[in-house]
Amino acid sequence: MKFSANLGFLWTELPLPEAIRAASKAGFDAVECHWPYETPAAEVLQALDECGLRMLGLNTIRGKTGENGLSALPRREADARPAIDQSIAYARDIRASNIHVMAGIAEGPDAHDTFVGNLVYACDAARAFGITILIEPLNTRDAPGYFLTTSRQAEKIIRDVSRPNLKLMFDCYHLEIMEGNVLQRLTALMPVIGHIQIASVPERAEPDTGDIDYGRVFGVLRDLAYILPIGAEYRPRTTTDAGLGWMKSPTFA
Repeated sequence: MKFSANLGFLWTELPLPEAIRAASKAGFDAVECHWPYETPAAEVLQALDECGLRMLGLNTIRGKTGENGLSALPRREADARPAIDQSIAYARDIRASNIHVMAGIAEGPDAHDTFVGNLVYACDAARAFGITILIEPLNTRDAPGYFLTTSRQAEKIIRDVSRPNLKLMFDCYHLEIMEGNVLQRLTALMPVIGHIQIASVPERAEPDTGDIDYGRVFGVLRDLAYILPIGAEYRPRTTTDAGLGWMKSPTFA
């Protein structure tokens, strides 16, 4: 299997360009991040080119404290769409493949309609640059009040948006907590999956312990001919480097 280091959780003590270099040295095949906007895009691109790595994705900004995204907040298009524009411009400059458009803390039909409208805007704006827009269900324990919480809800949003460059970010950690049956859901949802992330459940640490048997997960992914790098989005138990032994395990080969 191929793996992408999520630099929102790994090597957070380093500036982003140095974290990219650390991921390359550790043997990752790609990288991804959360909110890179304070780092000049040219510095990020230089590190990526130097290491021969791709940046798979980044997030739209969270907004104000406690909002956790803007795109499902009714009557906040004036904030959400510039945030989408910002993410597309940055992704274009570093040649990133995907953008996770964060929904935010919201509920109800108005939030659904707002999210759909903003995602149509995002998909149409991103298409010219070959960028895929991702949406990600988050679990209610870690992200209480977040608008998007289940794969079924995500499927409906994807149908309503009806754009080919809108896909699901399938985070095994979040979906195992909310729905379980990760193996079945991977198979059923593969046509709409744009990226997969892993971590242990319930602690969200290195993916070599916990409730999810990643050996079985990877077996399913091989059967489905899934070949894209899988995002390692976990919180290291100690240091990032000390916890990388899982990558050498036969389970993750």
